[in-house]
Amino acid sequence: MLLSLLLLILGALPKALLLLEPPWSTFFKGETVTLICKDHRLVAWESVSWYHNGNLLKRQPGELEIKKSGYYSCKTQRSSRSDPVYVGFLTDWLTLQASHPVFEGDPVVLRCRGKKEEDIMEKTYYRNGEEITSDGHYKSNITVYPPFDDDSYHCTASREYFWSERTETSKPVKIQVQELFPTPELTASPSQPIEGSPMTLKCETWLPPQTSRFRLQFCFFKERQALGFGWSNSPELHIPTVWSEDSASYWCQARATTSRIMKTSPGFQIHVQRVSVSGVSLETEPPVGQLIEGEDLVLICSAAEGTGTVTFSWHREGSVRSLGRVTQRALSAELRIASVREQDAGRYYCAADNTDGPILSKRVRITLRIPALPPVLTLRAPGAQAVEGDVVELRCEAQRGSPPILYQFYHENIPLGNSLAPSGGGASFNLSLTAEHSGNYSCEADNSLGVQRSEAVPLSVRVPVSHPVFTFKPAVAQAVVGDVVELRCEAQRGSPPILYWFYHENVILGNTSAPFGGGASFNLSLTTEHSGNYSCGADNGLGAQHSEAVSLSITGRSMNKVTQITVGVFGWLLSMLGLAAAAALVGHVRPQGRPEGVAAAGAPRGNPNEHQEPSWSGPSRTGPQWPMHSEPAALMELQPVYSNVIPGDDSLVYSQIRSGQHTEVCSPRTHKEAEVGLLFWLSLPSVCPHLSLGTHGLWGFHQEPAVIYSEVKMEHPDGPAGKDWKDAAEGYENVPGISLALDH
Repeated sequence: MLLSLLLLILGALPKALLLLEPPWSTFFKGETVTLICKDHRLVAWESVSWYHNGNLLKRQPGELEIKKSGYYSCKTQRSSRSDPVYVGFLTDWLTLQASHPVFEGDPVVLRCRGKKEEDIMEKTYYRNGEEITSDGHYKSNITVYPPFDDDSYHCTASREYFWSERTETSKPVKIQVQELFPTPELTASPSQPIEGSPMTLKCETWLPPQTSRFRLQFCFFKERQALGFGWSNSPELHIPTVWSEDSASYWCQARATTSRIMKTSPGFQIHVQRVSVSGVSLETEPPVGQLIEGEDLVLICSAAEGTGTVTFSWHREGSVRSLGRVTQRALSAELRIASVREQDAGRYYCAADNTDGPILSKRVRITLRIPALPPVLTLRAPGAQAVEGDVVELRCEAQRGSPPILYQFYHENIPLGNSLAPSGGGASFNLSLTAEHSGNYSCEADNSLGVQRSEAVPLSVRVPVSHPVFTFKPAVAQAVVGDVVELRCEAQRGSPPILYWFYHENVILGNTSAPFGGGASFNLSLTTEHSGNYSCGADNGLGAQHSEAVSLSITGRSMNKVTQITVGVFGWLLSMLGLAAAAALVGHVRPQGRPEGVAAAGAPRGNPNEHQEPSWSGPSRTGPQWPMHSEPAALMELQPVYSNVIPGDDSLVYSQIRSGQHTEVCSPRTHKEAEVGLLFWLSLPSVCPHLSLGTHGLWGFHQEPAVIYSEVKMEHPDGPAGKDWKDAAEGYENVPGISLALDH
C-alpha cells in the first residue's frame, strides 16, 4: 500500500506482470492458454484490462482464456500495462517451447515437443544456429543459463515415418526476458538545499512481488566518490549538513542480491544555496484559535536560518503601513498588541531580511473567541397548541458568540440532548411529544468560554381523549321500570376538561363535563322505552371518541326473577317425584303465620299472563360439604349451600334456617346483600316440623329427604328495613342445592 501510494505521488505505477498457464510461450493449434494478471498485490481479481496486439481486448476480472496467437498484455487499477508477451498457436508437427516468465539473470527451460511424442527418436537444440546439445528419446527439455535478448533458439526431432526416418524442425523462438527491476532514479529532499541544512538522497526503484527471492542493495555517489559506507540495504542516504562546496552531480546504483543484475541512475545536479534568512514563521501567544476578546496578543517572528543583522517587520493584510519594525542580531523578535477587540481579527504575517531580500512568513489568521450571550429558547409546534404525538422544534440561539457553539436542551432541568452549531447561530432539537413532556424547558449555550443558560419556557402538552368506557351502575343487563340507573362514562387518557355525551340508540340524552379529567355520570329514571343500546362520547377539543354500545333490557314488576326461579323448582320436583311425591310433600307443609297473599298449597299468587320461564343454575359445589348418612342421630346443624341468584339487587334479604332431629331450631337470619347469594340447608333425617312464618314467610316441608326453602324478602322502597314487606308470593328463590339433597 505504501509503495502504491508513493508511486502515485511520483506519477509512476509499477508494471503489471502477465503470466501464462501452462507456463510456456508456444502451443499447438487448438490448445487453450489461461492468462493471469498480477500487480504488487499479487493476483488482481478486480477489473483487469486485457490487450491483444496493443488493442484493448476486453475488461474482466481474474483470468482470461485465449486460443489465438499474438502479443498479449494487461493492466490493473494499481499498475501500468505489463510488458507484451507473445503467445503462439502453431500448426507445425514440432514446436520449441520456452518457459515463462523469465526475469533478468534467470535460467530458461526449453522443451522440444512433437504432436506424437512416442514417434520421436532424438531431439536436438540450437542457439543462433549452433547446436547446444542433443538428447535421447527420454529427455524432453534442457536449461539454458542465462539467455540473451538477441538469442534465437530452435530444435529438431527425428521420428519414424512409415518405413523410414524423418527429421522435423521447429520454428525459431526468441526468449522474452522480463525486467527484474526498473532503472533507479535519484531524488533529493530538499532539491535545492540551503547551506548549513540537512539533505536526504533517495534511490527509487522496486522489485515485483513475484521476485521476492531477491533483495536490492543501494550505493550513492557524488561525482566519482562513493558516499556513506558503500553498499546498503536502505534506499536513502541522510546528509546532516551541506555546504556550498557540496554542489555537484549525484547518482546512485541498485543491484539484486544473488544476481549479477546492476543498474545505475541518471545524474542529478544539486545546487546548495548560500546561508541566508530562511524558514521565516509567525507564531502567536496565546496560540491561534485561543485568543479571547480583551486579551493581549503577542506576534513572534522567527527565522530558521540566517546570519548577520536581521530586520523583522509585522504586517496585517489590507494595511499599507507595517505594525512594527525591529532590527537586531537574532533570529526572532516579538510585537505585542494590547487588549485586542473584534475589529483586530484578520490575517497577519511577518518578514525577515538580511540584505538578500525580505523573506515572508506564512499568513496566520487571527480570530477572537467571543463568549456566548445567554441564548433564547423558542418552541415551534405544528399548531396553535402542542398535542401529544406532535413533533415540536426546540430552537436555541445565542445572539453573539464565537463558533462552534454546543447547545444543550433541558426539560425540567433534565438533559434531552444537544446539537452543535459549527458555524455559529442557533440549533434545533426535535421532540416527539407525549403527555409526560409538559413542563418547563430551557437550553444552554457553550463555546468553551463559559456556559450561558436561557430563561425557562413552559409547554403544556394536550392529550387527545382515548375511547371512553361506558358502564351501568349497578352493572346489570336488565333493570326494572322505575329504577334509577347511573350511566358512567370514562376515558382513561385525555387532557381536561373533558365533555361527555350520553346516547340512547344514538339519541343524545344529555352531557356533563369533567373539568379535571376522569369520568362523568348521568342518572336516568327508567321506563319501558329505555330498553336498547347505550353509549357515550368524550371530547376535549382534540377529537371526539365514542365508546362501544352496551345493551340494557327493561322489564315490568309483575313477576320478579325470584318468583320465576321458584316456579321452575316446583316444576322440576313434580316431574321427578311424580304426583304421589308431590301430594306427600304438600301434606307435610306446616305453614305458620302465613302472610297475606300466600296460597295454601304454597304456590305464589300472581298474574299468570305475566309469568316468565325461570332460569336454572346447577348446584354450587364450592361451599361446605353436605352431612353424610353415617352421622349420628343426635342434634345436627344443617350445612349451608350458597348459590348466587340475582347479583346486584340491593333490595334482596335472605333468611337462614337451622334444624335438628329431636330439637326444632328454626332461627331466622337476614343478610343484606354483600355477596348476593341464597342460603339454604338440607337435612336427611328430618326437617324443622314447625316453621313460624311470621313476617318472614318461611315455608317448611316434612319429607325425607327434606328440603327447606328460604323466602327471599323484598324490602319496600319507601319503608324502613324490616317493615312493609311486599307480597311473599314474589319472594321465592330456586335453590340449586336441591339436586344434592335428593342424591343424599
